[in-house]
Amino acid sequence: MGLRLGELVERLGGQLIGDPNTQVLGIAPLTDAGVSHISFLSNSKFRAQAGQSRAAALIVSPNDDALVAQTYPGARIVTNNPYAWFAHAAQLFEALTAIVPAAGIHPSAVVDATAVVDASAHVGANVTIEAGARIGPGVVIDAGCYIGRDAVIGEKTHFFANVTFHARCIIGARGIVHSGAVIGTDGFGFANEGGVYVRIPQTGRVVIGDDVDIGASTTIDRGALADTIIEDGVKLDNQIQIGHNCHIGAHTAMAGCVGVAGSARIGKYCTFGGAAMVLGHLTIVDRVHVSSASMVSRSILEPGQYTGFYPLAKNSEWEKSAAIVRNLSTMREKIRALEKTIKTITSQDEKHDES
Repeated sequence: MGLRLGELVERLGGQLIGDPNTQVLGIAPLTDAGVSHISFLSNSKFRAQAGQSRAAALIVSPNDDALVAQTYPGARIVTNNPYAWFAHAAQLFEALTAIVPAAGIHPSAVVDATAVVDASAHVGANVTIEAGARIGPGVVIDAGCYIGRDAVIGEKTHFFANVTFHARCIIGARGIVHSGAVIGTDGFGFANEGGVYVRIPQTGRVVIGDDVDIGASTTIDRGALADTIIEDGVKLDNQIQIGHNCHIGAHTAMAGCVGVAGSARIGKYCTFGGAAMVLGHLTIVDRVHVSSASMVSRSILEPGQYTGFYPLAKNSEWEKSAAIVRNLSTMREKIRALEKTIKTITSQDEKHDES
């Protein structure tokens, strides 16, 4: 089952150049697309691939359209943001083949009698729901999940298999939490008393907004006293660690293996490349973009792109550079001493000339 190009444009906008009755069955990359696919060009450096594509239609920007049209014979959908248009179209195609779970609770699920589960929610096998939890309409909870006491799950949120959602945690509507994610674990809180660590009870919650995506095996710690907050529209990739009492602003996105230490406050519309690290108790303002593998060791109070890693080099070159860096302090002292000597000699010469 497919969609007409005209129907896609009617739903998603854009300008169609070509036959609106052309049927397409799905979306594929430029190099793999066939005559029943639609594809997209979101990066101008792939114009040559776009021109050679066999796709029935291409999603292109106004800047790319004229150049692509010189070599590409198919239909084109012109839009200011081809990648976002592709994302919306992909959702439409997904809906054509999606299997909607039947309402009801599987006999093997464990649901406390005091839990409130909407009749339209689907609870799969081997799910444990503790006392007082509230499960909204249209929620899907897959096999092996655990929902803690007094937890709240908003409407149409989907927990994939083996998600752990601890007591009193809250997630809003239309969330997606992938397998192995653990939300509401104790934060890393200990006080040192004479060399012995004393555990600090973690009594806060994790409060997650609407339309939040959380990747597989990502962990979000509950707050120590106040709550850990994840605002609306945040997107977290796989294997991310969010420490206790963090506050992540709306529509911020983090790639895999990012680590955010406790009590960091991150603004809205920020992005973090894979394996970036943020130290605790820092503040990062809105619209900051941190490159992959960067270490954020101080607060960032001005929007922009930030990078904090040493460029890749051959190991022998890196060792030479590292040796220079290690000796910078000594070199600085020698330069200062040399400057002082030059100043003294210059002063003596001036006095000699005067005499």
